[in-house]
Amino acid sequence: MEKTKTKKNSVDLKTSSYNLFLNISLFFLGAIIIFMVYSLYVKITATDSEIPIQENTQVASDIIQADVLNGCGVGGIADRFTDFLRNNKVDVVYSGNYIRFDMDETLVIDRTGNKANALKVAEILGVSKSNVIQQLNKEYLLDVSIVIGRDYYNLLPLK
Repeated sequence: MEKTKTKKNSVDLKTSSYNLFLNISLFFLGAIIIFMVYSLYVKITATDSEIPIQENTQVASDIIQADVLNGCGVGGIADRFTDFLRNNKVDVVYSGNYIRFDMDETLVIDRTGNKANALKVAEILGVSKSNVIQQLNKEYLLDVSIVIGRDYYNLLPLK
């Protein structure tokens, strides 16, 4: 009779250890689920006033990447502007022709949403602030586009 009791106690000990492990595991999994549900609830019920708003301070970048496009049809003008901009610490990544050659005024186009970059380039070139526009395009991997118009002779690179 004693042998059966010892076997039974051994089986009970293994079963109780296994049950304890399962209970602890269930407790931790339950706690994780409760935390996730709470997190989801907080995220869904959050109002706009609770979400911190990042202010766009509009500070020009240290490195401004730009492309220079000839929009007036004068040969070699994009290269002269490219050299001038590079001497003024603007990273010109492309220089070429615009889609047409009838641009009357030079445009500086902001491509990323940080108009301070475009304004800085306009200041370097001597372009009026009224000729700085925004055309946001996430496909462009540059900050500013410069389209040289027929007013190029009034700008700083040629003075």
